[in-house]
Amino acid sequence: MKKQRIGIIMHGVTGRMGMNQHLIRSVLAIRDQGGIALSDGTMLVPDPILVGRNPDKIEALANRLGVARFTADLDAALANPDDTIFFDAASTKLRPELLKKAIDAGKHVYCEKPIAEKLDIAVDIARYAKEKGVKNGVVHDKLDLPGLLKLKRLRDAGFFGKILSVRGEFGYWVFEGDFLPAQRPSWNYRAEDGGGIISDMICHWRYVLDNVFAPVKSISCLGATHIPERWDENGRPYKATADDAAYATFELEGGIIAQINSSWAVRVRRDDLITFQVDGTHGSAVAGLHSCLTQHRANTPKPVWNPDQKQTMNFFDDWEEVPDNMVFDNGFKVQWEEFLRHVAEDGPWKYTLVEGAKGVQLVDCALESWRKRCWVDVPALEI
Repeated sequence: MKKQRIGIIMHGVTGRMGMNQHLIRSVLAIRDQGGIALSDGTMLVPDPILVGRNPDKIEALANRLGVARFTADLDAALANPDDTIFFDAASTKLRPELLKKAIDAGKHVYCEKPIAEKLDIAVDIARYAKEKGVKNGVVHDKLDLPGLLKLKRLRDAGFFGKILSVRGEFGYWVFEGDFLPAQRPSWNYRAEDGGGIISDMICHWRYVLDNVFAPVKSISCLGATHIPERWDENGRPYKATADDAAYATFELEGGIIAQINSSWAVRVRRDDLITFQVDGTHGSAVAGLHSCLTQHRANTPKPVWNPDQKQTMNFFDDWEEVPDNMVFDNGFKVQWEEFLRHVAEDGPWKYTLVEGAKGVQLVDCALESWRKRCWVDVPALEI
């Protein structure tokens, strides 16, 4: 079997997301399975080089994971013509500059989101990649979650009839750091360091709503900093200056109303850390990361409001689980495979930096809505 190497410069993989989802569960998993099959039967095998600012830390990670190549010299890595892809999962603040540097070095680029802190910068880097003719992509991992894939399957099958509304609940309690160590880095809660749940999550809701339900037309968003003081990784108290919760309502094409709450200050009493409920004229569904439950109109119970009697109906009993019917791979890995095929043989790919800019656009609209306490329309983004 013929094999073809593809070199990937991986920057920012000492962080939790970059290391676990992108390096270990995607690129190394693809390598360890022998690569991915191209249309001519050739196996495309990724060969990563790990890049980080701390040479000791990056070397220790490479040795632990069996990665032969690593460096603290990004410029030297970009100068190597044998590595054709640059990937970034580090700081949002630095991402546009890093992507531009990689594009100037002739690399195809793939990155985490958001692609920039401001819309004009996001548009500029998307245009730059387009002008330079490099292949480019932004991670849209939630679209390949089993739960959302099942929702899309139900939508395509006409299960819902006319979709009326979507309700999303995302989040969990992130400890402040005094009682127990926080599960997220402290910069997430400092606006001056690019933190904030609106910036972090609204860009996700853009591509989820656009691709699973209908394009977003307008948004009303209220942010909040519920926990004003937290403790950092060294046990030092600091002022939380970024929003840790966002309560957003979206108007979608076709008259669909979506509501999504995002919070790092909420205790979970639902099926998963994220759930979406879709209600339609013919049926409803509730999906988490993996499972999806449905209720058809023929099986919908008929409760009667009576505050004088204790409720005897168990509403959880009237839902039926959608079977898997197929093997679902890791969503990050699935998109890595698609992007690698796109680079190697021009395979189909739609999640470009332009799509990433749309996420930043919705973040800007959400922040404007919060600031002005009003609805904000989301115009078409021409790039």
